[in-house]
Amino acid sequence: MRGSNNVPVRHASVPTSFAFLFVCTGNICRSPFAELLTAHLLSGRLGSEVRGFHFASAGVGAVVGSPMHPDTRNELAAWGLADTYAGGFLARQLEAPMVDEADVVLTATVEHRTAVLGLCPPALPRTFTLLEFARLITDLDPGPLPLDPIQRAHALVRHAPTQRGTTRSAKPADDSISDPMGRRRKAHHTAAQQVTQAVTAIAEAIAP
Repeated sequence: MRGSNNVPVRHASVPTSFAFLFVCTGNICRSPFAELLTAHLLSGRLGSEVRGFHFASAGVGAVVGSPMHPDTRNELAAWGLADTYAGGFLARQLEAPMVDEADVVLTATVEHRTAVLGLCPPALPRTFTLLEFARLITDLDPGPLPLDPIQRAHALVRHAPTQRGTTRSAKPADDSISDPMGRRRKAHHTAAQQVTQAVTAIAEAIAP
């Protein structure tokens, strides 16, 4: 997770690692939930092989140094993560080097994706909204994909853009997860459910 900071060079001929970066606004609701749950799901599927994966999140307007919002943190309780991991979480501001180091950048909304590309335009081929990426890779033919989880993750990122325009269409709003901040607990639950569905699809694609 966030403690795994030794990310090898992304462009190695045979990749030995894969780095996720999740982005939302404040980095206290949607993106940390996605970071922690993705790490948990892949750990459950891969066991010790998960060590090659790195998980991080940040906000385009982060409440720097703040813990997760309690209502979103409560949504992690069903996974046993509310205290184990979320308890030590602190929000941080998105910076260009974070984007540059990531092998895939997954944002909560289309607007966040635009903000990421404003910081780091070369990241376009590997930047998606979370819902968009899950949708695109779900429609990929898994047959030609590598079996190795890290190589498979890289292949999914490479092939996902080719699915744009060929998969079932989605309006920009359909590829975005609404911000639950300042809203009732139900909004946090709804956002968490959307994130859960997407990251579950991603974990299943990487480690079938």
